[in-house]
Amino acid sequence: MNHNNIPSSRTAPAAVDAAAPRPFRRRPFGSVASITALFLLGAQAQAQTQESPAKPVPSAEAAVELAQAGPAGTEVAQANTPVSTAAVLEEVQVTARRKTENLQKVPIAVSVVGGDFLNETGGFNVNRIKEVLPTVQFYSTNPRNSALNIRGLGAPYGLTNDGIEQGVGLYIDGVYFARPAAATLDFIDVDQIEVLRGPQGTLYGKNTTAGAINVTTKKPSFTPGSTVELSYGNYGFLQAKASLTGPLTDDIAARVSFSGTQRDGFIYNVRSQDDVNDLSNLGIRGQILYNVLDNLSLTLAGDWTRQRPEGYTQVIAGVTPTLRASNRQYAAIAASLNYTPPSFNAFDRVTDVDSPIRSYQDLGGGSLTADWNTGYGKFTSITAYRIWDWDPSNDRDFTGLPVNTVSAATSYQKQWSQEFRFNGDITKELNYVVGLFGFHQTIKSNPIQTTALGSAASRWLLAGTANADNSALLDGLTQRLSVDSLFDSAALFGQLEWTVTDQIRVLPGIRLNYDRKKVDYDAQVTGGQDTSANPSLRAVQLAQLPAQVYAADIDDTNVSGQITIAYNPIDNIDTYATYSRSFKTVGLNTAGLPTDANGNAVLSLATVKPEDVSHYEVGVKARPFRRVNISLSLFNTDIDDFQAQVNNNAAGVARGYLANADKVRVRGIEFDSNGRFGEHFSAYTSLAYTDGKYRRFTDAPAPLEGTGGPAAVDASGKRLPGISKFATSFGGEFFTPVVFLKRDGDFFVGLDGSYRSGFSSSASPSTVLNVEGYELFNARIGFRSTNGWDLWFWSRNLFDKHYYELLSPGFGGTGLYVGQPGDPRTFGVTFRGEF
Repeated sequence: MNHNNIPSSRTAPAAVDAAAPRPFRRRPFGSVASITALFLLGAQAQAQTQESPAKPVPSAEAAVELAQAGPAGTEVAQANTPVSTAAVLEEVQVTARRKTENLQKVPIAVSVVGGDFLNETGGFNVNRIKEVLPTVQFYSTNPRNSALNIRGLGAPYGLTNDGIEQGVGLYIDGVYFARPAAATLDFIDVDQIEVLRGPQGTLYGKNTTAGAINVTTKKPSFTPGSTVELSYGNYGFLQAKASLTGPLTDDIAARVSFSGTQRDGFIYNVRSQDDVNDLSNLGIRGQILYNVLDNLSLTLAGDWTRQRPEGYTQVIAGVTPTLRASNRQYAAIAASLNYTPPSFNAFDRVTDVDSPIRSYQDLGGGSLTADWNTGYGKFTSITAYRIWDWDPSNDRDFTGLPVNTVSAATSYQKQWSQEFRFNGDITKELNYVVGLFGFHQTIKSNPIQTTALGSAASRWLLAGTANADNSALLDGLTQRLSVDSLFDSAALFGQLEWTVTDQIRVLPGIRLNYDRKKVDYDAQVTGGQDTSANPSLRAVQLAQLPAQVYAADIDDTNVSGQITIAYNPIDNIDTYATYSRSFKTVGLNTAGLPTDANGNAVLSLATVKPEDVSHYEVGVKARPFRRVNISLSLFNTDIDDFQAQVNNNAAGVARGYLANADKVRVRGIEFDSNGRFGEHFSAYTSLAYTDGKYRRFTDAPAPLEGTGGPAAVDASGKRLPGISKFATSFGGEFFTPVVFLKRDGDFFVGLDGSYRSGFSSSASPSTVLNVEGYELFNARIGFRSTNGWDLWFWSRNLFDKHYYELLSPGFGGTGLYVGQPGDPRTFGVTFRGEF
C-alpha cells in the first residue's frame, strides 16, 4: 500500500486509532508476474527462431482515430486508435451489420473505438469508454449491481434484478454475455469495440432495445508474433498484458492472451486500518483457428477471469431531513447510539464499515464459431457456454454500527446460446441477413443468500417505537434465501437491404421473439429474540426481514421490426431516416416483493409487464474534406410500461424491486466530428444532448426525503435517473517523427477530455440525490518506435477533480445517504513491446 496516498485530513471515530500504522497488504499478484514471464520467455524463443519484421508507423491515411456512420437507428460512428493511430482513416471496416463494411456507408448508428487507443488512454474496461463516448452510461456499485446504458436506456437505475433483460447487449466475438457483471471485466487483447445505438433486434441474436456493444478480440495469426505490455502507477497500480500467436500446423493457428491488474483501494477503512475498493483481476483467453477448407474455418475459444477485490463500499455523503418524526431520523438515532462517522465529506475517502467487504467473482466459458462461405452467401454458427460465480459480502448500512451485519447475495449463473446466421445476395440490388437464436440460462443462490441484522438494528430501524430499546429483538435476525430462476428465449430475425437506385437504399427488418421465465423464491427468517409466544413482536421482526415464499412462471411472444431509408444525395454526404418498433420482454421480481400493511407479499408485483418501444431517428453524415468527418443525428424514443427499479425506503423493505412506469420518453441530438490537420495533429469532438423524462408515472415510490410521507408520488414530467442532459468528449494528439536512443519513431503528446452535466441518482426524482456535473481530463506523452516497442507516461483525472459516480439512499430511510466518489488523479508509465 502506498501510504502517501492517504490524505492527511482523514480522521477516525474515537473508538478507532486512525494514527495507528497501516499494515502493508500483500496481494496475490505473483501469478501475474509468473504468467507474464512465461510470455516473455516464449517471445524470446520465438524471436530466436524467426526474426520479426519491424513495426511500421502507419501513414496519415492508414491510421485510425474517429470515423463516423449513419442510418438505421443510427448516430455517428467513431473509430479511435492512436496516431499512427490517431489520424483519420479513409476506410474503417466494421461488422455491425454482421458483415464487413465501410463504416461511412453502413446504415446503423455505431461508434468504433480501436484497441490501441484504449491501451494508450487506459481504457481497460467498459467503465472507461464512457469518457470517450458521451452517449454511453455505466453505473456500478459492485460487479453484480452494474447498469450499462446507451442514451440513458438499457437497465433500470439502481440495484440489479436478475428477472429482467438487459436493454444493451454485450457481445464478445459474437457471444452474448447475459450478466451485467461482465461489463466490469478487464478487456483482453481487444482489436476494436463497436457501440450500436438504438434497437438492434433485427441484426443481433438476443433482443436489445437500447443498443449493443460488440467487442472483437484479436484473432490467431499464421504469422508468429507476441506482445508484452507492463504498466506501473501510483496507488500501487500494476498491470501486465501479454499475447502470443502463431501457427501450430499449416492449417491451424493459435493465440493465447493474458491480462492482470492490481491497484490499492481508493477508500480507507479506519476500523480495519486497510484500504478498500481496490482492484485484483486476472484473466486469460485462448483461441485456436482451424482452416478446414479454403471456404470453411472453425474457431474454438475459451476464457477465464478471476476477480478478488476487497470492495466495494460507498461512503457517507450527507444527511437530509425526512417526513418522519425527529426521533426517527438520523441525527437522533446516531446520538442515541453515541455514533459519529469518520467523515461526512465523501472526498475524504474514509469509511468505518464493520462487516467484511468483498466482490469475488469468476467468469468464464467457451465457444465454437464456424464460418462457411458457401458460394451463395456466408453461413455462421456460434455455439457458446458460460458461467458466472458471484461471492460477495457487503455492509449495507455503510456505517461502523452493527445494523446490517451480513449481506451476501451469492449467485451462480450458467448460460447456453446457439446462433445460426446467413447473409448473402438475392440479386445485385438485394441482399439479406437472416438468423436463428436460442438461449437458456439458470441463476441460483449458491447455495443460499444471507442477510442478517445486528445489535444496533433495533435502534436504527425501530426508532420512535416501544421496541427501539430492545436490542435483542433484531440482533441476529437472519434471512436465508433460496432462489432458483430459469430463462429461455428463442428468436427468428432478419433484415433486407434493397438498393433502389445508386442513391437510395431501403432496409426493412423483422424479429419474432419468444421468452419464458420462471422463478422459485423461498426466504426463511430465523434468529433474533424468541417471539414464538408473541405474534406482535414476530410481526415486527418480519417487517424488517420478510419471510416470503412465492413462484412465478410466465412467457411472452412478440413481433418487432424496423425500416430505414438511406439517401446519398451527393458524394461524401449520406442521410438516413429510421423507424423501429421493439419490445423488452416480461420481467420477474427475483429479489423479493414489497409487503402490504399486514406484512404479506404483494404477489401481483411478481411479474412486470413488457416494455413497448417506438424509436425514430434521422441524421446526416458527411466528409467535407478528405481528412474531416462530421455527423449529426436526432432521435426520439417513446416507451410504454417502462421497467423501472424502485427503492422503498421504509424499514421493512431492504431491497429494490421492479415496477412499470406508464410512459417514458428520451429524445436528443448528437454531433460528432474528427479530423487530421496537417501532418502532425488530429482531433475529435462528440456532443450529446439527451432529454429523458417520465411522461406519466403517477405511482412512483417516494424519494429519500419523502420517507414517512405518502408511499407513492407523481413523478410525471420529471427527469429519468442517470441521464446527463449535456455530455461531451473531445481530444487531440500532436505527433512528429523523431530519433530516440538511436531508434526511429514518433514522439506524441495527447489530451482527452469529457464533461457530463448533472443527473438524478434516484429512481424517483429527489431534491438531494442529484450528482453535480463534472469534467475530466486525461493526458499522455511518449514515444512510438518503428522497431516494436512503445513507451509513454500517462495521467487520468489530471486535475484531481472531485466528482461522484452516483449517490444512494442509506439503509432504513433515516435520511442518511451515501456516495461513490470517482477515481482521484492517477498517473504512471507503460511499456509495450512486440517481438
